Amino acid sequence: MSLSLSEYSTLDATALAALIRSGEVDPDEVQAIARTAIESLNSSLNALAFPLADAVPSFNTNGPFGGVPFLAKDEGPHVGGFPWSGGSRYFDGQVAASDTEQISRARSAGLAILGSTATPEFSMSFATESRRRGITRNPWDLSRTPGGSSGGAAALVAAGGVPIAHATDGLGSIRIPASFCGLVGLKPTRGRTPQDVDGFSGAGYDFVLTRTLRDCALALDTLAGPGRDAKYRIPAPMNSYLNALHEVKGSLRVGVATQTWNGVAVDPAATEAALSVARELESAGHIVDEVTLPIRPDAIRSAFTAVCGLSYLSMFIDAPVPPDRDSVEAVTLAGWREARSMPSTELAAGLLEFDQIVRDLAAFFEQIDVLVTPTSTVPAFAHGTLNYDDPTQTLPSWLDTMFSVGAFTAPFNIGGQPAISLPVGSGPGGLPIGVQLVAASGREDLLFSLSAVIEQSFPWDGVRPPLTAGSKTPPPN
Repeated sequence: MSLSLSEYSTLDATALAALIRSGEVDPDEVQAIARTAIESLNSSLNALAFPLADAVPSFNTNGPFGGVPFLAKDEGPHVGGFPWSGGSRYFDGQVAASDTEQISRARSAGLAILGSTATPEFSMSFATESRRRGITRNPWDLSRTPGGSSGGAAALVAAGGVPIAHATDGLGSIRIPASFCGLVGLKPTRGRTPQDVDGFSGAGYDFVLTRTLRDCALALDTLAGPGRDAKYRIPAPMNSYLNALHEVKGSLRVGVATQTWNGVAVDPAATEAALSVARELESAGHIVDEVTLPIRPDAIRSAFTAVCGLSYLSMFIDAPVPPDRDSVEAVTLAGWREARSMPSTELAAGLLEFDQIVRDLAAFFEQIDVLVTPTSTVPAFAHGTLNYDDPTQTLPSWLDTMFSVGAFTAPFNIGGQPAISLPVGSGPGGLPIGVQLVAASGREDLLFSLSAVIEQSFPWDGVRPPLTAGSKTPPPN
């Protein structure tokens, strides 16, 4: 059997692995097709951080994803021997000394790492735009962002360059791109997956983006487990997440929230998508009620100001050359300067607020089993809407800008709960809109079980953007 480019782009990772395992296709052939797909798409999307690697790092051919093409995110030194920049000119020329534990597990699972995807500088924007790499575009509409910070990964997975890609999430950086690009995006429970590159005080998460639920579940089955020296550890699940897709749960307490904690307006299409999912769960026998998130605006601002301030400090604390306006973008420089002069009492107060949010959300999820919200307050927006290189921004003002998009995602980075974005809605011009499900810490099984039910009513398999590998449709403008 020989795969065409268009056939390759329609297959998820599970299907590709099965074809390779059966001997119907050769893994080298699949990777060659993937290279063609990625490079042809990248001319429109600008979604790669660097040219594709000349050689693929070794991988376990007998792993569940044996031979499936994969891309890593250029957030930090993830893949041994690969160049990395963190999306910044400051770190250009750096090469990772070794694999992170997450990448090592990906290779053990059989994923073939072909290259690295673009990210905004230091993953600090919901638009993947940087002075280092330029603008990364959305395959649904090239005039719009694929989201951030895992925007390069989302663009290439959505367009069929690869079926699965590495992603990270600090305020919503897996879920927002999933919503903007029509993908499945899970932020696992804190401690569920290794977090090797974490200057984000426990609010950052490592995982993947996929087009299908089964790929997402298999990836979590494969990649889950605390790191060797993990600060955060949670019990292993009783069952596989793949099996959870076929479990029928009894009546659950479902909360639905479509009002933001910070008073930001929500696009009507995003609200309706969340309400549609809530109605579907109610018709399936679950108890659905409107709820209000127990989030105080001053508390979450204080917590993230401390987290981001410490992140900027940790990036440059041992740097032989301090950052300046030529080497980093405006918000990075402002954040670093503000963090250096931030009183220790302010940092301590922010970390105390962080801990209080953790307690408040844990108590909240004692009252409900699952929360339904829009993923983002808006569909994918035009390039230039968020400008990380704006010299008028301060760290607090930039965080408010981020919260205007990720009001529904950011709280759970602090709380630690698992949250998944599902591509069930449609907005202006057919742009995809995600709906977020959140469960108590450790309950990814609930998310997968309910997501499988939702997919039956809102099927997204086969719904593809106009710009897709092998498609003769001209790219949208």
